[in-house]
Amino acid sequence: MKRLTTIALLVLASATHAQTFDDKFRQLDELLPTPTDTRTASGAPGRAYWQQRADYRIRATLDEAKRAVTGSETITYHNNSPDTLAYLWVQLDQNMFRADSDNRRIASYPSREAWRSGGTPFESARFLVESAKFQGGFDITSVTDRNGRPLRTTVNKTMMRIDLAEPLKPGARVAFDIAWSFNVPETTVLGRRMGFERFDKEDKNDLFEIAQWFPRMAAYYDAHGWQNKQYVGDGEFTLEFGDYDVELTVPADHIVAATGELQNAGAVLTATQRDRLARARTADKPVVIVTQQEAAANEKQRAATTTTWRFKAANVRDFAWASSRKFIWDAQGFKKNGTNVLAMSFYPKEGNPLWEQYSTQAIIHTIAEYNRYAFDYPYPVAISVNGPVGGMEYPMISFNGGRPVKDKKTGELTYSKNTKYGLISVIIHEVGHNYFPMIVNSDERQWTWMDEGLNSFMQFLAEQAWEEHYPSRRGEARNIVDYMKSRNQVPVMTNSESVTQRGNNAYAKPATALNVLRETILGRELFDFAFREYAQRWKFKRPTPADFFRTMEDASGTDLDWFWRGWFYTTDNVDVSVDGISEYTVGTKDPEIEKAWKKAQHDLEPISITDQRNQGTLPRRVDSRPELKDFYNEHDQFTVTNRDRNTYNEALGDLEDWEKALLKEGKHLYLVDFGNVGGLVTPLILEITLASGKKYVERIPAEVWRYSPKKITKLIVTDEPMVALTQDPYWETADTDTSNNSWPRKAVPSRLELYKTQRDKDNLMRDLNEKLKKVDK
Repeated sequence: MKRLTTIALLVLASATHAQTFDDKFRQLDELLPTPTDTRTASGAPGRAYWQQRADYRIRATLDEAKRAVTGSETITYHNNSPDTLAYLWVQLDQNMFRADSDNRRIASYPSREAWRSGGTPFESARFLVESAKFQGGFDITSVTDRNGRPLRTTVNKTMMRIDLAEPLKPGARVAFDIAWSFNVPETTVLGRRMGFERFDKEDKNDLFEIAQWFPRMAAYYDAHGWQNKQYVGDGEFTLEFGDYDVELTVPADHIVAATGELQNAGAVLTATQRDRLARARTADKPVVIVTQQEAAANEKQRAATTTTWRFKAANVRDFAWASSRKFIWDAQGFKKNGTNVLAMSFYPKEGNPLWEQYSTQAIIHTIAEYNRYAFDYPYPVAISVNGPVGGMEYPMISFNGGRPVKDKKTGELTYSKNTKYGLISVIIHEVGHNYFPMIVNSDERQWTWMDEGLNSFMQFLAEQAWEEHYPSRRGEARNIVDYMKSRNQVPVMTNSESVTQRGNNAYAKPATALNVLRETILGRELFDFAFREYAQRWKFKRPTPADFFRTMEDASGTDLDWFWRGWFYTTDNVDVSVDGISEYTVGTKDPEIEKAWKKAQHDLEPISITDQRNQGTLPRRVDSRPELKDFYNEHDQFTVTNRDRNTYNEALGDLEDWEKALLKEGKHLYLVDFGNVGGLVTPLILEITLASGKKYVERIPAEVWRYSPKKITKLIVTDEPMVALTQDPYWETADTDTSNNSWPRKAVPSRLELYKTQRDKDNLMRDLNEKLKKVDK
């Protein structure tokens, strides 16, 4: 402990370490685009904001036997931009399944060592073989104007350019027709967000989940122009809003789930089913529209005829559907404030008992919770379908995996805890995508985190509202630590197709960042207001990252450029180290107190080894001749003299009353040295323990690092001695090394596992003579 004799000395002692300056708090002006009259500096749409529109009229047929879809569509494209367009770009996403697609050509094997050693999963080998054989991709039969005249087109892999007969001027619109067909890929073999599932071992049926299934308009917008980046798998979709009128012709015994509202229930549903559907709208629990017994009966037959289901959807950016005779169907209405929605689930019997208990309830829960933080769900339906796709979102409909397993011996259906909560979480996540990006229409082809990251954060909030101690995988700062200190990272602000460790980078890290921003930096009130403002500003519009960053700062009244820079533009991590602590008390100037204090400090010093060994063994002359002792043998430097007392009295006479009071405060002062090992600046959350056992937390904003981003010294003042200090006691900043967070240092508990050394592992004689074990076929 040290003694300060003047307040000025205290100020000098708190100076930070000299170092090379790295401004972690510089503004993002050099990174963000310049504001315009379409996108303002506040992050809001500008007075001249515009976006295109595309309306669709589609007629399609599912050929169950061939596992193929044939269709035709009329697209009406509205040019709301200030630009004259000589051509249009249309997305042909099914072309990703062509054997010669970029997706197939650029695929690289994840491990050369595993390949060379002969180790590869069956699934990977099967994908390599089947993707080369599958006849995938669109077969474009015709592209014509509304008078039947062919339009000139150029297909560039997953994009098609349509050259217009006349330039499309601002404010004008054009309509044209496309006829097409494609073979539906088997999802578990070729993957990617849609396809069919075989039930060969059960009932010889298929379940179809159909998406990216019709030529769709590419997006054209102010910040990018045409978004015609190729679809190679990871960068998803950015699309224009419009109205859809869709007719789907399927086998007559199929049940169809789709984006939008069913228009011809009288033609495709029985009277009993229509009655059940009507009751479901006001029910307080799910009503079964098609029962498991009815679905099981459907599985045993094959209709020789077809039925056409008609759906309409207003102001959506896409359309998807599912079809199977295996579907059980349940529904429940949810009405609150501006939301009036029919939540529905479609699933085969293989999904029960899990799906009938949780799916529709999870849909309603998602909408109720997301409404709190974003806006009222505006659509009339919300659907969850169980099939081969593990999790994928489309307007009003989502495809979700997760099923019980059947015991091979007893036939009993059971499910694990991971399966249960995995199902609830994936439904929350995929239904939640209706908000981001189905309504807040970000460019997924460019920025995966803008929909996946924001939605994963919202998913975390909804999960916490499901039940206490919900096993959320993403959101808590402690869950991202391993990734934050891992290698092979790229910044969150990396193009979708170049992202590595996609789940951690595009989902978990931005979700965690937003949770840290909400809980630790802004607080819930400021954050929730700003986040809702972003959602309200940009619903049914197309925001960019800059719009999000600027809105959050504008609505919270907080400069967050340092936060976006660290969490989104770098791969730095949080690792704050408590490097040292110096203890001070304020000198009273009173010689009676000060010299006694100095003597106490002197007495605490260790006795030298020489003095220890001389004690009692070395004869002293003054001990044998006392006449040699004088004044200085009775007094030392700690003796208070009259001169000391006079000096003190004179000094007191020169002090103001407040200065005299300050000398008597008796405060304990600590200069704590902190090191920023990880590079990512962060608030300091300090848990301080006093000698009496009292604990309290002091929160220091991240701006404490503004002048010295690598090392700082912070003054802490206490009323009594401090005996311990812990940085980030609740693990809320994603600190990657908590072993250096405490003073005094804490031992890190671990476990040493002992094992017996294996000898003679490669014994060919023994292995050859081992008794042959029979296995099931």
